[in-house]
Amino acid sequence: MSELFRKIAPVVDELGDLFAGRGYEIALVGGSVRDVLLGRIGNDLDLTTSARPEAVLELIRDWADTTWTIGIDFGTVGARKGNWMLEITTYRSESYDPRSRKPEVIYGETLEGDLARRDFAVNAMALRLPGREFVDPHGGLDDLHAKVMRTPGPPEQSFDDDPLRMLRAARFASQLGFTVDPAAFAAMTAMADRIEIVSAERIRDELDKLICGDHPREGLGYLVDSGLAAHVLPELPALRLEIDEHHRHKDVYEHTLIVLEQAIDQEEGGPDRILRWAALMHDAGKPKTRRHEPGGRVSFHHHEVVGAKITKKRMAELRFPKDVVADVSRLVELHLRFHGYGTGEWTDSAVRRYVRDAGHLLEHLHKLTRADCTTRNRRKAQALSRTYDQLEERIARLAEEEELGKIRPELDGNEIQAILGVPPGPVVGRAYKFLLDLRMDEGVIGKEAAAEALRAWARENGLIS
Repeated sequence: MSELFRKIAPVVDELGDLFAGRGYEIALVGGSVRDVLLGRIGNDLDLTTSARPEAVLELIRDWADTTWTIGIDFGTVGARKGNWMLEITTYRSESYDPRSRKPEVIYGETLEGDLARRDFAVNAMALRLPGREFVDPHGGLDDLHAKVMRTPGPPEQSFDDDPLRMLRAARFASQLGFTVDPAAFAAMTAMADRIEIVSAERIRDELDKLICGDHPREGLGYLVDSGLAAHVLPELPALRLEIDEHHRHKDVYEHTLIVLEQAIDQEEGGPDRILRWAALMHDAGKPKTRRHEPGGRVSFHHHEVVGAKITKKRMAELRFPKDVVADVSRLVELHLRFHGYGTGEWTDSAVRRYVRDAGHLLEHLHKLTRADCTTRNRRKAQALSRTYDQLEERIARLAEEEELGKIRPELDGNEIQAILGVPPGPVVGRAYKFLLDLRMDEGVIGKEAAAEALRAWARENGLIS
């Protein structure tokens, strides 16, 4: 135990001496203890204390490099000491009023009482400071060894106190690769509708951490199987009812999980939030576009357009940042575009449009498109991969020749006004779009040819005589 805690010893021992010297208890607690035991501790440390928040602030003001009080209403004071980020929370007990989305915070008196109100036994271990006494009243160390998420007390009481813990169970399954205790899973299933009293922001944060975990398939499985997904991400269980048009998988739900995993396999430098969410939502439009065709075939025409709208609505309701919503929904909209490429029939103009439509998401689109190939026919999969290789090669060649990512019309707004003899306004915007389309279709033709084409377009549209 001493060896495991050696890395954090300097900062926690100093803090322990500081609080003990003033007669207060303090302990390393929760996820920090769990992560130390798993050998995955970062620079964020969670501590709990008998001192009230105001006393904590007074104690650490001169010791810490920086302090903040954004969570003080919930009993938490934040601090930075060197590279360590600390959250120090007063012993507490929190629960939801059945009709409220905001938890009530009641301060506690003992470490054991604080641990009893924690979400899972693996998060209910502590290390008293400065003496480093290990405290594990609920068998968290055994659960850690067994890789299981179990509540310290009856799961029904725990989830009733804070329904978000049901989502946290699935999130930890994703992040840690743990299983959920059968009793806890049964309670999650029975109480799934209780999650609706939790704010969209807190639900978003848990879902986002789940998607970005090491084992998102496991976490998503718990959400769907328990019925929680029907309340927080209903588009996901809806896919279980839809048969893939190529009958490659049992259902679109399974196909989606495989696409997610194949997208993850292409990541570089850690979890890619935009790519993962796009992979998860790329077929969200299939349930609404499902049609039975002659011969027993099933089609999902325009599901990418419908799916983009569904994705935008869902992620906006979950209060994701606008840029994240825009990027993910755009990838969903574009994810089928490559399939019009055939075996390479696209003109250079079509390739330019593909790049321009993808914009800054081009690399994400490359990865999503490749991940979306889940056929079990090896020959077909290899053919699709080779074709996409060819497309990427064409994109690279055109980019080198034309700086494809910076394509602009050959005439700017001022030149358009001078040639057409018009003031700034909607006509200039329409002309600019015409010239951009011309640039995409024909490449660089020179300013004189572009000006002549602009005049011809303006005459055809009655803008000049």
